[in-house]
Amino acid sequence: MEDFPIRTLEMVCLGSSVALSGLFYYIYRKKCKTVDKLNEAPVLPLDEKLADLLNATPGKCLQYVVVEGTVQSIGEPLRSQFQEGSVGVIQKLVLREHKLVWNSLARTWTDSERVLHQRVNAVPFNLLGVNKAFVRVLCPLEATGPKMEIVHEKFHQASYGFTDLIGQYLSGEKPKGQLETEEMLKVGASLTAVGELILDTDRLPKIRPPTDGSEYFLSTDDFETLRLEQEGQAEVWRVLACICALAGVAVLMWAGRRYYRQLKLRWEQENMRREFEMMGAGERGEEENGMDVSENACVICLSNPRGCVLLDCGHVCCCFRCYQALPQPICPICRQNIKRVVPLYQA
Repeated sequence: MEDFPIRTLEMVCLGSSVALSGLFYYIYRKKCKTVDKLNEAPVLPLDEKLADLLNATPGKCLQYVVVEGTVQSIGEPLRSQFQEGSVGVIQKLVLREHKLVWNSLARTWTDSERVLHQRVNAVPFNLLGVNKAFVRVLCPLEATGPKMEIVHEKFHQASYGFTDLIGQYLSGEKPKGQLETEEMLKVGASLTAVGELILDTDRLPKIRPPTDGSEYFLSTDDFETLRLEQEGQAEVWRVLACICALAGVAVLMWAGRRYYRQLKLRWEQENMRREFEMMGAGERGEEENGMDVSENACVICLSNPRGCVLLDCGHVCCCFRCYQALPQPICPICRQNIKRVVPLYQA
């Protein structure tokens, strides 16, 4: 029963390592597929020939391509609520609460952040190329990215009185304030789109999320930077998967080492038990032959002969069965700890 918590901890650590390793490896393989798709994706020039290329393609669809252009809104763009003159096609408003939370384990205050409100607005927009050629961007909110520009950021400091301070120390939470931010994908920004390019029924080229489940990208970086970023992320997930796998192997080796030690101890105890049983059988034969063993009787049971030497104190005072029945490995004579026990051979 004493080994039950340790074995449970071993199983939990091993299971967690295996699960995390499998999860990280799955994400790594998914990232590798994305990198392979990016490496194979053609970079198409955004000009007047793009529509003719799609028209000549079977199905009027290119499954995974790269298009780079300038953001242009269709109709009225979104206007910033805080910065006059800033217009864009995607707007993200976020209100975050920052506070200090008391950590009883570390005995210190730690920062905590919580999103109180978030709103994302978007309007239809095109990617504008040369000679007024364009590609319409569909479902921009389903894409990975883009990194939008922060046009407004303001921190509202929390104010409180003496009674608030007392309540904060009692509750373990101390508000710092609220951070208000506004991000926008501005009109005129350079944008790289990676997805499925189609020629719709209205004869307009459009880029949308790939129907085969590949990752859809909208990035304010150029294509080479985007590709290198995805390769770096794949490498990070690979390292995490390897670390978790090594941790699992380490836990498995540690558990195996513990099991081997326990097995070896059981072998030694079994050999010792057999040795003491053989010695006890000989002593019982002497007792049956009429020899008096009362002077050599075990001080605990007072019936069996003394048959073991307790080390390091060296006392010979009990039989092996009584030694095994001791609640703690302590010599019944001198109360010293028993490090090991050996059988007593009498000539």
